[in-house]
Amino acid sequence: MKTLLSLWTGVIVWLGLELMGVQFALMWAVLAFLLNYVPNIGAVISAVPPMIQVLLFNGIYECILVGALFLVVHMVIGNILEPRMMGHRLGMSTMVVFLSLLIWGWLLGPVGMLLSVPLTSVCKIWMETTKGGSKLAILLGPGRPKSRLPG
Repeated sequence: MKTLLSLWTGVIVWLGLELMGVQFALMWAVLAFLLNYVPNIGAVISAVPPMIQVLLFNGIYECILVGALFLVVHMVIGNILEPRMMGHRLGMSTMVVFLSLLIWGWLLGPVGMLLSVPLTSVCKIWMETTKGGSKLAILLGPGRPKSRLPG
């Protein structure tokens, strides 16, 4: 799922940079695709080199446009679409995905942010299979699957 969303990020960045006439648009799109796996800071790192290039060769106005392109793409895909799709696919609400990113990031730092969704999924499955935790697991998702409940 993350690869598909990263691919969409790269394609949209490539199309946007091509429409703006930025040199090496494909290279910057591949960089955006790869760095999309790094939460939060990857978006910033992928935007800086093309912004510097455009600032040097085209001017400040175009640099601001490139920055706005990266900002909009990463805000829409990374902060709206990704948590919604990941949560829906894993049976967790979008709010749980957001909160898990914050909590695991606070507990384990950048590694916790990378592993937040898998760790929360493991916790949800563990709660669904225990007798007392099944009620808590309901809060993490849309409902409780009957096959995992004890008894």
